[in-house]
Amino acid sequence: MVKQAATAASISKALAAFASPAKSFDQARYFKTEKGGYGDGDRFLGVTVGQTRIVAKEFQTLQVGELQKLAKSKWHEERLCALFILTTQFEKSKDAALRESHFATWLDWLNRGYINNWDLVDVSAPRMGAQLVGKKSGLVLLRKLAKSQNLWQRRAAVILTFAYIRAGSFAESLELCERLVDDKHDLMNKAVGWVLREVGNRDVAALQAFLGEHAATMPRTALRYAIEKRPEAERRRWLAAKNYN
Repeated sequence: MVKQAATAASISKALAAFASPAKSFDQARYFKTEKGGYGDGDRFLGVTVGQTRIVAKEFQTLQVGELQKLAKSKWHEERLCALFILTTQFEKSKDAALRESHFATWLDWLNRGYINNWDLVDVSAPRMGAQLVGKKSGLVLLRKLAKSQNLWQRRAAVILTFAYIRAGSFAESLELCERLVDDKHDLMNKAVGWVLREVGNRDVAALQAFLGEHAATMPRTALRYAIEKRPEAERRRWLAAKNYN
């Protein structure tokens, strides 16, 4: 008997087997799905990230056409699973054309609003950003996303630069952090601080130069994230420089 090819429905069924109403309620609260929250209207099955990864691993060869169906799902975990699979296929492929196609698919999902919460950005953007490193068009795209009115596109802009950091280039991250350092949303403040911290883990002088220019005025959340790994005495100095007027 010929085994039937996996489909989006196969993943939906596998995830549903893990579903928990109690966890769904907790996840909805955690991801701020109430009216006016950053996750307003998102829906959860109550499947953990670990369980979603198990399903993604089982169906890691799913065709992009089927992943597209999951990306449009009303269920958060189905979209997350699609991202796990897409990014894994992207990273494992040696085919330049396929990698470019997968990145284009990911970017389309971002622009269409399918990637619509911080976890969906954070599990995919650091990995998909590898497609931009070393390309002139990479920084052009990052700058465009950074100007967006959409929170998730702005967050993606700075989180994509993790790929540059891994490649040993910090200028792109520092530029995006400078562009977004005064963002009003707390989730952007956390993202900027996170990226700055990772730059500092590799180039302390670069972090200190950035803080020397911005520490007095940047949001406290961003500053605290940025200096989290610095020695306590240094952290106190930067916090003392913060202007709260």
